[in-house]
Amino acid sequence: MPDYDREARHYDATRGGDARAEAAAQAIRTLLPAREPGEAGQAGAAAGQFTVTRPLTVADVGCGTGIVTMRLAGPGRRVLGIDRSAGMAAVAEARLPGRIALGSALRLPLADASVDVVTMVWLLHLLDEAGSAAAIAETARVLRPGGFFITTVAKNEAAWATANDLAALVAPVQAAHAGPPTDGLSRVTGLAEGHGLRFTGGSRFTGCGQGRSPRRWRENLRSGRISWAGRAGQDRIAGLCAALAALPGQDVPRPDPVYQLVALHKKGAA
Repeated sequence: MPDYDREARHYDATRGGDARAEAAAQAIRTLLPAREPGEAGQAGAAAGQFTVTRPLTVADVGCGTGIVTMRLAGPGRRVLGIDRSAGMAAVAEARLPGRIALGSALRLPLADASVDVVTMVWLLHLLDEAGSAAAIAETARVLRPGGFFITTVAKNEAAWATANDLAALVAPVQAAHAGPPTDGLSRVTGLAEGHGLRFTGGSRFTGCGQGRSPRRWRENLRSGRISWAGRAGQDRIAGLCAALAALPGQDVPRPDPVYQLVALHKKGAA
C-alpha cells in the first residue's frame, strides 16, 4: 500500500486533480437519496426513497485529501470525512474545516445508526479479504435504516474498460497473478446483503487524466509498487516490459480508466 502520509501534498496532482474529483462526485451525487419529490437519483428511485425531509449526513470513508468529499456537500447535506492517514486528513481539513476525523474503515469513529450515507471511493481494493469484509460490516453498523452505501467496485479492472494495445498486453498478466479482487462486484454485493444492504443502482465515471503510457507502465512494473508484478516473477515481467517497449507512442497515454460505482440500500425507513 502506498505511503499516503508522504504522498498527501502531491497526491491530487498525480491522480487527475479537480477533473477526476468532479467526475467522481457527480457520479456519486446521482446515487444520493433525494430530499424532495422528483429529485431522486438512480439509487433513491430504485429503493423508493423519494423524500427525506431532514438534512442528510454523509460520511466519506477513506476521504484522502477531501477533494471529492468537499464536492459532496450541498443544501441539506452535512458531509464528514474520515481517513487513517494523518497527512491526507491534514490536507482534507484545509478544505473542510472541522469536518475531518482520523479513523479506520475497520473501526469507524461513528455511533451506531448515525449517518444516512457512507461513501467509499477507491478504498475496498486496498484492503485484504478480512479488511474489506470488516469495512462493509462497519458501514452497515453506522448507517441508519433507509441509508445508502455508495462505493467503487472492481477498481483495478477499470483501466481495461476500453480495449487498446497496452491493455491487450497487461490485462492477461494481471488477471493471472493479481488474484481475486477484494472489491469485486459480486463479492461486495454478497457481503453487503449479509448485513441487510440491497443493491439498488449504479453509475460510472471516467478517471480523467489517469490513462498510462507504455513507458509509464514499464516504470511502474519495475518499481515494485505493483504487488502482482512480484508474484508474476522477474522473467514474466521482463518479457512484458519488452513487449510494452515495442509498442508505438511510448509516451502517449492510453484511454482513461472508467470506474464503476454501486449503491446499496439498508432496509428500513429513512
